[in-house]
Amino acid sequence: MKAILLLFFFSIPFVLPAQKVMSITIDGTINPASASFIERSIQKAANQNAQCLLIHLNTPGGLLKSTRVIVGTILDAPLPIVVYVSPGGAHAGSAGVFITLAAHVAAMAPGTNIGAAHPVSEGQMDTTMNEKVTNDAAAFVRTIAEKRSRNIAWAEEAVRKSVSLTGSEAVQQRVVDLLATDTRQLLEQIDGRTVELTNGTATLHTRAASVEPLEMSFSEKVLNIISDPNLAYMLLMLGFYGLLFELYNPGAIFPGIAGVLGLVLGLYALHTLPVNYAGLALIIFGIILFLLEIKITSHGLLTIGGIVSLLLGSLMLIRDDTAFPILKISTTVIISTTAVTALFFLFVVGAGIRAQRGKPVTGLEGFIGETGIVLEPLDPLGNVRVHGEIWQAQSITGRIEAGAKIRVLSMKNFRLTVEPLQTT
Repeated sequence: MKAILLLFFFSIPFVLPAQKVMSITIDGTINPASASFIERSIQKAANQNAQCLLIHLNTPGGLLKSTRVIVGTILDAPLPIVVYVSPGGAHAGSAGVFITLAAHVAAMAPGTNIGAAHPVSEGQMDTTMNEKVTNDAAAFVRTIAEKRSRNIAWAEEAVRKSVSLTGSEAVQQRVVDLLATDTRQLLEQIDGRTVELTNGTATLHTRAASVEPLEMSFSEKVLNIISDPNLAYMLLMLGFYGLLFELYNPGAIFPGIAGVLGLVLGLYALHTLPVNYAGLALIIFGIILFLLEIKITSHGLLTIGGIVSLLLGSLMLIRDDTAFPILKISTTVIISTTAVTALFFLFVVGAGIRAQRGKPVTGLEGFIGETGIVLEPLDPLGNVRVHGEIWQAQSITGRIEAGAKIRVLSMKNFRLTVEPLQTT
């Protein structure tokens, strides 16, 4: 009886604790926001003694710099990291290949694929730089595959030749460990698996574990959204436009506030992307040329120069040597933005500037050059009718008879200076 009681007593600590798995989802490009999210999630899962961190992955690629940060974090993680390419139709492309290979356990759902990890956009770099970046990425992926005992030859081909595999093919070629239809089946399959950590080994107990999802923080969500190069570019341009509108119409307030917000968010987003500062300088130079058009009569030359500078700067803004091909500004967005800017400055702003420089047509200055009728002889003073109103006038050419037509030359103290209107 005592033996039974002792057995029951010592078994209680192994029965009472509920096993837990922390789960996150990365669905989109790999950027500083996703790197920060994964790092924070690993730390939180470790602090809560989770069995593992499960990463649901679906990405077309992203920044190579952020990928290196994520891979380093996973390799040094204090608990097992399980990367699950899911759901069906998901893709672990470019940066996703590196992250999947780095996991302690790599799994894929049916109908998913992995591969195409070449880090360079076609035709954007010279042959020497292209080869240098490719060799660096190939060495990086070989290191990861060797560390996790995965297929090193295929990993290198994914970088050099952009090859891809389906889920079942990836299992057969030892690229990933297993195929699972859903999260619960995955947890059942990895139950009892022992993985190597930096501080020893760990055995997974996940068969009956509860799954606790983690979400991005508000700041991570904002950064994740604006890290899209197209959105970052549009925020930057909207910021410039807002400031220009405020300068054209001082006191409007709203364009100025919106411009500052757009400019700050755009520059913050560009800070997370591989920016070519020569391109950014050309964009700023183009904006300066647009501003100078307000003060300097250039007959459109400054505006044309601004448009050319804006177009070239936009095309050069994102570098390709540190990013996977997915991170670039759409040519359609660039051309559309440049066309709208050109139309705005050539027609709308141009018309406004011509109106400002034109002859006044209202107020007291609007009388200059206008014609009227003499109501009583000007000798030299008398009354005239201009714009249907009676004004006191003074002739500078001597007596002008009543009924004669006159032209207004100037006005002082509400007295018009006039001369006879020459008729042919």
